[in-house]
Amino acid sequence: MRNALTHLKAADPALAAVMDRVGPYVQEFSQPVFASLARSIVFQQLSTRAASTIYGRLQAALAPHPVEAWGILRCTPEQLRSFGLSTAKAAYVRSLAEKTLDGTVDFARLPELPDSEVIAHLTQVKGVGEWTAQMFLMFALRRPDVLPCADLGIRNAMKAIYRMRELPKPARMEKVARPWRPYASVACWYLWRSLDNPAKM
Repeated sequence: MRNALTHLKAADPALAAVMDRVGPYVQEFSQPVFASLARSIVFQQLSTRAASTIYGRLQAALAPHPVEAWGILRCTPEQLRSFGLSTAKAAYVRSLAEKTLDGTVDFARLPELPDSEVIAHLTQVKGVGEWTAQMFLMFALRRPDVLPCADLGIRNAMKAIYRMRELPKPARMEKVARPWRPYASVACWYLWRSLDNPAKM
């Protein structure tokens, strides 16, 4: 991690200022398993508080076992909706469980695959788009060089830090991130944190 921080500070003065303001890099990671991706589906487009409540109900219903594919399929769609999942998300989580059990999605293989193949593998599941797969890359597989161009937080942070007139599009984001390589994931963590610690104007 020291190499990443040293590289980013030297490569991008604007990012270096953000890093100084935000402080030490502190990131909690999940495991690259079924439960992590199921949790990501639950959390899509919800506040952290609401999603945590729903996922907590799911965990409680499956206890004492962890959230696993076979446990999800023991729940009916109606039960999943009773925990707070929308009809669509209940279908997505069940689809993930079905594809995990039939071998379409193989979590054991993912650590060996390059980023692009992980994304292709996971997006076979309805409800798992590129952004969700990228979050899995960053926070479960701990890949160091992911740039989620569709992430609104990253776009807002870039707009503020680099004084852009409008939210950047992917081509502009890739250009800004070029000096960060091969540590774009770490840079993105600082961009997200910068939204909680805005610069004083």
